[in-house]
Amino acid sequence: MSRIPCVLMRGGTSRGPFFLSSDLPADRAARDAVLISAMGSGHPLQIDGIGGGNPLTSKVAIVGPSQQPGADIDYLFAQVNVEQALVDTAPNCGNMLAAVGPFAIEQGLIAASDPETCLTILNVNTGKRIEAIVQTPGGAVSYEGDTAIAGVPGTAAPVRLAFLDAAGSKTGKLLPTEALRDQVQGIAVTHFDMAVAAVLAAAESFGKTGHEAPAELDADRDFMTRLESLRLEAGRLMGLGDVTNMVIPKPILLAPPTEGATITARYFMPHACHTAVAITGAVCIASACCTPGTVASDLAVLPEPDEHGRRMLVIEHPSGRTPVEIEQDPDTGEIRRVSVIRTARRLFDGFVHIRDKVA
Repeated sequence: MSRIPCVLMRGGTSRGPFFLSSDLPADRAARDAVLISAMGSGHPLQIDGIGGGNPLTSKVAIVGPSQQPGADIDYLFAQVNVEQALVDTAPNCGNMLAAVGPFAIEQGLIAASDPETCLTILNVNTGKRIEAIVQTPGGAVSYEGDTAIAGVPGTAAPVRLAFLDAAGSKTGKLLPTEALRDQVQGIAVTHFDMAVAAVLAAAESFGKTGHEAPAELDADRDFMTRLESLRLEAGRLMGLGDVTNMVIPKPILLAPPTEGATITARYFMPHACHTAVAITGAVCIASACCTPGTVASDLAVLPEPDEHGRRMLVIEHPSGRTPVEIEQDPDTGEIRRVSVIRTARRLFDGFVHIRDKVA
């Protein structure tokens, strides 16, 4: 068997192997075959690979020096399907993104500063830039700290991520249909593309409260079939074509929040409900809340912005709450920057072994 260097890392509420781009085949089909073999996809437990048998633990990050001006690192995200031998590189993953900076520094792609290192990451999937600030006291990555995030036990060092130009991540437009809301299959929705292409709807439109546990939603097959039908139609309306084998657009159900939060969300990946919320999803939801006329804005309880147009929104989800800072132009309302705090951890490093007939 062939062996390929990799580092298994947790980024936010996701986990997966990180590869240097130079260690993988340049040809896309050959690269995808390697990833499918490495993860063990095509089996619900991914028993013959290092995947975790769940979409949140069947993710891959491919990292290398950036070839683009204004960026330090290129990051390609790959969602590797668990039960099918499929790889989707359409979306970004904001949770895995949290580990890109630490990985790049420890692999020698970026020189560390003291006490923290700021780098600009180009997400190759979307062509968008993200600024990451990593804790590097003494010029070395530190994973220890007091920051807790919902969905991850314990605490760790914070990684601050600022999405700089997230609008139109896949469609080129914040509002892909140029409307704040549309009617799709009798349901009022907002097609919104901010960090991730998504279709937003009120949970009550599906007869749901929006506070259900993910397992309860997943088990309602009639509901899941209806949601997928709406997603497929939304994909066509957003100009994405047939999205049957794509993970975007993401369906997101929204509801009024409980006290202290801005909005309640159930985020789908898209064929299972996330046990927390994707970071790109949180950026999308928070931005929609701050865009008057969307389905999200009708349900949100918004705090007042400060004099610089900044406000902290809180997304309520099955594992807790995720804060998102939005900075808007005080005069035009244009979203300038969206920031989140995540954590990451290096779990192990070594080699993943690939059958020679694949490699």
